[in-house]
Amino acid sequence: MFKRKNSTPYNWVKALRISYPLILVNFKTYTESQGKRAVALAKSAEKVAHEYGICISVAPQLVDIRAVVGSAEIPVFSQHLDPEMPGPHTGYISPESIKEAGASGTILNHSEHRLRTATLAEAVRRCRSVGLLTCVCSKTAHAGKVLSSLNPDMVAVEPPELIGSGISVSKAKPEVIRDSVRMIKGANPKIHILCGAGVTTGEDVATALKLGAEGILVASGVIKATDPESVLRDFAAQAIHI
Repeated sequence: MFKRKNSTPYNWVKALRISYPLILVNFKTYTESQGKRAVALAKSAEKVAHEYGICISVAPQLVDIRAVVGSAEIPVFSQHLDPEMPGPHTGYISPESIKEAGASGTILNHSEHRLRTATLAEAVRRCRSVGLLTCVCSKTAHAGKVLSSLNPDMVAVEPPELIGSGISVSKAKPEVIRDSVRMIKGANPKIHILCGAGVTTGEDVATALKLGAEGILVASGVIKATDPESVLRDFAAQAIHI
């Protein structure tokens, strides 16, 4: 687990593991978060994680994973992968390749990259077999409860209409978070629940955690910010006090 600031020395081996509350930053395919800029953002996340003793993970584009892993000592996720076994599957992304690139886990079923339930189930199973964590995205609390039967490590509940809107689900639809915690934990208490969609301020993070979420999944709120590091610092400062 991460240690809070001013407690014990920061342990980088443990820092590569996931702990909660978690701030998971999805880089998507924004120009602000690709190539050298992806590395710079990851280093900023590493700096804030170190300062505040909180787990910050990033999900760069697939082609940037190895560079990010080699530059910042924080957990790295892929934005997607496919459940195909190694072999003749041109254009697919195997769990083995993501693991070998140094990633700790993957996002699956994002609203911008939906998967059929059978495909998603197999992807979760394949990730587990190679030692990758899974963060499965859900549009609603009810859908999250259904997806909990697949036994992912995390479920991120993100109403699609609020993604990229700048209006946080914790403000616009707090009942979504409350219902998600109640329904998903009721079905599978081992699953960690993240809140996504429209998160832009530390207050949004604090509200989500107070409602029972164990972290956030964020993209444009950080990536498109004038000062992403300052935004991450605001998130972290609020999260450690909940």
